[in-house]
Amino acid sequence: MHEAERLIAAFRARATASVRSKLDALLDLERLREPRVVPFLLEVLADRREPTPVRIHVLKRLRNGHPVPGYRPAVAEAILRVVSDQGSPDLRLQAVLALAEFTDVDPVPTTLGALALDPDEPIDLRYWAFTSLQRAGPTTECVALLRRLLTDEALGRSARSVLSLWHFA
Repeated sequence: MHEAERLIAAFRARATASVRSKLDALLDLERLREPRVVPFLLEVLADRREPTPVRIHVLKRLRNGHPVPGYRPAVAEAILRVVSDQGSPDLRLQAVLALAEFTDVDPVPTTLGALALDPDEPIDLRYWAFTSLQRAGPTTECVALLRRLLTDEALGRSARSVLSLWHFA
């Protein structure tokens, strides 16, 4: 059995283990820096039975781990599913932050813009969606979304500042 397969099996065997034990198993697996680890991490991220701290750890790993280019759309899609799940506010917030690394993948900018514009979302989620969207730079889509935010009571000033910085104000 290959090392990655052994470590994945070890993680799965810890289904009822403590969060700390699961995180230790993930850290061992992440050291491998092997492409086949990414699909497993996506499974863990999608599994609502996993504790929130474990899923947040996976999100951070996917955000900071520079996934193999072929996996970028799959990673972005998995993170977008987490954002749409109303289950855990902390997990959603971390997912919005992670999307900053995937603004080049459709429909990430559109989703971030919709979150930033939605007055029914919590302000911290809206703000982090705005800052993640800002990371995309002055694309046509981002400029249009930020212009829509200009009249927003909470984020209008910030949108104006970014548009000015980008020379679109």
